[in-house]
Amino acid sequence: MLKNSVLLKGNDVFRNSYFKKHELELIDLAQNGQHPKALFIGCADSRVIPNLITQTAPGDLFVLRNVGNFVAPYKPDADYHATASGIEYAVTALKVSEIIICGHTHCGAIASLYTEIEDAPFVHTKKWLSLGDKAKSLALSSIEVNASHEKLLRLTEKLSVVYQIENLLTYPYVKKGVEEGSLHIHGWIYDIENGNIEYYDPDALNFKSLEVSNIVETDYDS
Repeated sequence: MLKNSVLLKGNDVFRNSYFKKHELELIDLAQNGQHPKALFIGCADSRVIPNLITQTAPGDLFVLRNVGNFVAPYKPDADYHATASGIEYAVTALKVSEIIICGHTHCGAIASLYTEIEDAPFVHTKKWLSLGDKAKSLALSSIEVNASHEKLLRLTEKLSVVYQIENLLTYPYVKKGVEEGSLHIHGWIYDIENGNIEYYDPDALNFKSLEVSNIVETDYDS
């Protein structure tokens, strides 16, 4: 039994309010399966809730969350690869048409790239964080000499999203979908201080404010 009664009370509220109000839609999802349009790859950070920040309903998003919203390059001979498995299922089985890689400000994973991590208690984490090394290297080489550490972190968070897009495109079925125009990739940064989202514009090589009126599809979109 859970010791946290808040969670139990929360489920009680959910069952007696949201579930009852949306019972038909939820039963339809149970009986007819899920048909999400988008794969959302986000950070495991408890402050970043995909359905909350996009105001989407159950069945709208296929969500993968991990430390740092990282995507490891395609490697079919890896022993275990939860994120790759999720990408594979979303694209080849669920036939999603959109993939969103969503980073966020004040990301602990990105901050950890600039700190010493003990090997023993964080053996898996240290290896996983190496997926952020390219972003760290480029951030350090391109930022102004007198820039603050916070500015360095904000830049690294954005560059990491761009590199994760590059890694995502190493998956053959993702690359094929993008080339055929059936799949669009989006790079986002969610600001946890104000709720705003910026998207990566590959033509401008920059992040821009995400406003519905500004969205224009590109080769792999925003």
